[in-house]
Amino acid sequence: MLVATRDLVSAVNRLRFAKPVSHIYNPLEYAAESHAEYVNKFAAQPKQVLFLGMNPGPFGMAQTGVPFGEVSIVRDWLGIERPVQKPAREHPARPVQGFACTRSEVSGTRLWGLFRERFGTAAKFFTRHYVANYCPLVFMSASGANITPDKLPAKERDALFLACDAHLSRVIEILRPAVIVGVGKFAEKRAQLVVDTLYANTTSNTGSKIKSRANSIAIKPPRVITILHPSPASPAANKDWAGTAAAQLLAAGVWK
Repeated sequence: MLVATRDLVSAVNRLRFAKPVSHIYNPLEYAAESHAEYVNKFAAQPKQVLFLGMNPGPFGMAQTGVPFGEVSIVRDWLGIERPVQKPAREHPARPVQGFACTRSEVSGTRLWGLFRERFGTAAKFFTRHYVANYCPLVFMSASGANITPDKLPAKERDALFLACDAHLSRVIEILRPAVIVGVGKFAEKRAQLVVDTLYANTTSNTGSKIKSRANSIAIKPPRVITILHPSPASPAANKDWAGTAAAQLLAAGVWK
């Protein structure tokens, strides 16, 4: 998984983005220590369920290097607190303070809070589950406003998605999930496209490389579902998000 992460970093570092993108943060680089600890602690074995987000939030993974990484939960529940450096170009309105950040990542508080309430300990949750992001980059305009990957110009977006799709394919091969839960519709769509492509390739009878990849993953493709994104920007998420998400997971048979 760490090798796959380094390859993703190399791939996205070769990309170029024009205005309105002004600043780009890659926490896989400047928060590499905490991200590596997250991987080492929790990605050492196959998982039944992979939760997939879009990209880092400014007060979550952008600060801690952990997906949906609300500072207090990463430190106190996941047991991770490592030095975090600075991005190469830091936006004055979006400083990276690492674990000293006092701003709350609402999406992370809601998502990890649901897992903590249901499973009690991180060790119990990660026995069957893992959380990752599709895209590792944070995009900001000159004003510091967040730009989500799906809002990039088509040419830039396609090049970025090519790198992120390749990485997600490797994550699926490594973790072998039975279910991928897109946290929001964007993540669900990207996951389904990757699964369809990956398993179309692995069922081909041509090429030794394809055959070897088929042997490295489960024969049955993972099922892809979605849950409501916990962002406070969504009115629906501000009305008992935890109850809604848990009901969706129960209805899909992911939880019992």
